[in-house]
Amino acid sequence: MSNQSPRILVVDDENDIRHLVSEILEDEGYQVSMAENASTAKMLKVSMQPDLILLDIWMPDTDGITLLKEWLAEDKPLCPVIMMSGHGSVEAAVEATRLGAFDFLEKPLSLAKLLLIVEKALEAGQQNAGYRQNAHVDIEPVGKGAAIARIKEQLKRLAQHDTRVLLVGEAGVGKELYARYLHNNSSHKNGAFINVSVGSIAPENSAVEFFGKEDGHKIYHGLLERANNGTLFLGEIGDMDKETQLRLLSALESSSFLRVGGSEAVHVDVHVIASTRMALDEEVRFGRFRHELYYLLNEVTITIPPLREHSEDVPALLNFYVDYFVTHEKLPFRRFSMAAQNYLRNFSWRGNVRELKNVVQRLMILGVGEAIELDEVKNTLGKITGDSSSPMLSVPEFYNLPLKEARDHFEKAYLEYHFERTGGSVAKLSAAVGMERTHLYRKLHSLRIKL
Repeated sequence: MSNQSPRILVVDDENDIRHLVSEILEDEGYQVSMAENASTAKMLKVSMQPDLILLDIWMPDTDGITLLKEWLAEDKPLCPVIMMSGHGSVEAAVEATRLGAFDFLEKPLSLAKLLLIVEKALEAGQQNAGYRQNAHVDIEPVGKGAAIARIKEQLKRLAQHDTRVLLVGEAGVGKELYARYLHNNSSHKNGAFINVSVGSIAPENSAVEFFGKEDGHKIYHGLLERANNGTLFLGEIGDMDKETQLRLLSALESSSFLRVGGSEAVHVDVHVIASTRMALDEEVRFGRFRHELYYLLNEVTITIPPLREHSEDVPALLNFYVDYFVTHEKLPFRRFSMAAQNYLRNFSWRGNVRELKNVVQRLMILGVGEAIELDEVKNTLGKITGDSSSPMLSVPEFYNLPLKEARDHFEKAYLEYHFERTGGSVAKLSAAVGMERTHLYRKLHSLRIKL
């Protein structure tokens, strides 16, 4: 520890809890500030620059999960965050740790556990200062099979020329990871890697999101400026509306643009990588995607194979994600038995590498004991895939919740199901479920469904 006492920010809307936790931490010699809601927390985070944040999940203005997402989306590194909840659930714990929270505490808080986790979090914060900013620097696509080795070699060669690359593959194959690998081997590797989920940007907001905004002396920097001298990764480019396509085409052709409300051109040097799960040539043929933008982005196409076509890499991926969750999310180490690995090699993996990662995380959070055996794997896959042969699925868990919470669980599961079926396209999801797109965006946000 440094000579100065660590600064801790306690964010909780319950007055008694907030003051109790603060008094306990102050008695231990920590400098403590308190916030009763998200807006106050945002201000204090900037002014006090805490070494650690204790963040309540359920708050009246903005919930803790949403606030954590906002902070993680900022350019600068975030100190360790410990989530707290009086309505503890596995889902909240999974979501918080998946996003990057250091740990999760249930109320009523255990004094001994609180102090132990705070101490560990502060130590980790000192050791890993700046980790989030460079979290993906050393990560590369996992696999020793011929297919993955060939793709990595192609990307290394393309990186030497800043070629615009279009990554094509099914949902969940890891297109973002390959884009990062390309970025990390390019001349732009010291710049920012800005990841844009195109489908999550509402058409009416796209100009401000991409090009920024000027309001008097206030300037909001858009995605292109934030990616200057770095890489802009346009995820699932086929979901972009035609008006935004035209604006982006003009900006990329001239490497300049006007901010909304601005009068002077902004010039940028950005390496653009795009991805798609759609057959974009068909989208062009049917007039849904501008052919000029398609040819601009598609200087070279790299196809990422689904996991079922390189199943020899499954054991390596299992080991990688076990190590990842142990190192970065502090989950207890577990290992897959040989029988479990062989079974998973032959699994269909409709969600590809993303599904495999989620399965590993679920097994590590919910499982007991070091060994992950075949029966546990089968049971977990049955829950995830909805295999009706599993007796544990006869009554959904949310049936035991109050009606409002049960409805939220149903709506979330229903929308996630159709979201997967439509390939992650908000436009297609809107048509499938019969909900107007603006209302659908609000619903997806309120249910915390990640786009």
